[in-house]
Amino acid sequence: MLPARRRPGWLRVDRLLGEHGLPVDSKVARRVFALRMEVRRAAELGREWKRVRRGWCLGGKEFRKELLAGMHGLTGPQHGGEERRETEEAWAEKLLAEALQGQGWTVRELAQRRKGDALKVRLARRLRQETTMTLSWIAKQLHMGAAGSLANLLRNTK
Repeated sequence: MLPARRRPGWLRVDRLLGEHGLPVDSKVARRVFALRMEVRRAAELGREWKRVRRGWCLGGKEFRKELLAGMHGLTGPQHGGEERRETEEAWAEKLLAEALQGQGWTVRELAQRRKGDALKVRLARRLRQETTMTLSWIAKQLHMGAAGSLANLLRNTK
């Protein structure tokens, strides 16, 4: 808050200061008011920005999905691990959805097929080559059992 001599004539702060128990517009009163506002701002930001500090995106699911779709191949050392992981996972999920759609399969049908189904193995190989997803993640998404079993399938089938 500026001193009275540097404020426009129409700007009155006496009521604002008075509401805060500061009856006189003085340097000390303005400093006390500024400190109170800073404490309040910090308290509000603490709640409001908690999600941002703990994550990298603030917005709804659709907005997050759009961001992730646009980030594939663009992440680098300046991005956090969570951003990279989510970007890769979104890319892998997109590849999986496209493959299922191309085969005319649903996720339910995928789960009902054999763990060693040739298409599942090809899809697992593609996910392994084009993403950084773990064998455990791929095995779970494709309903192929344990990661070790998937590793054996990938090694033994070409």
